[in-house]
Amino acid sequence: MSWDADDVELVSLAWLKPHEQIKTRNRDKLLDMTIRWGGFTKPLLVDSKSGVILDGHHRHSIAIELELKRVPAILIDYLTDDSISVDVWPASGLDGLTKEEVISMSLSGELFPPKTSRHTIADDLPPIHVLLDVLEQDS
Repeated sequence: MSWDADDVELVSLAWLKPHEQIKTRNRDKLLDMTIRWGGFTKPLLVDSKSGVILDGHHRHSIAIELELKRVPAILIDYLTDDSISVDVWPASGLDGLTKEEVISMSLSGELFPPKTSRHTIADDLPPIHVLLDVLEQDS
């Protein structure tokens, strides 16, 4: 599967569910760049059934900080899509992680520490440029 800009949808920020904490310093750097660019240049990767964020926790945090209504995302069926797999970062302290555990954590309202899950995606997310003005609108 190869994604391009046509696969990107604008989804409600309120629907999204993180499963992992962020590193504030990394978010702040990305926030500055996002403001300078005037928009998002990479979509989030999100489970289409649950709204769980698979890739893009810092971008999600930026959207909250900027009080956006929507964010650009590529939606996939996480549990059945073999083009994405999950493992753990070496310093996470875990031996492994399953897709089901990622979904469960997100739905529990609790979060893994930063850099716990490590998703491997068969294809790169496409470069985009969605203006902040567009993301501030409900639809």
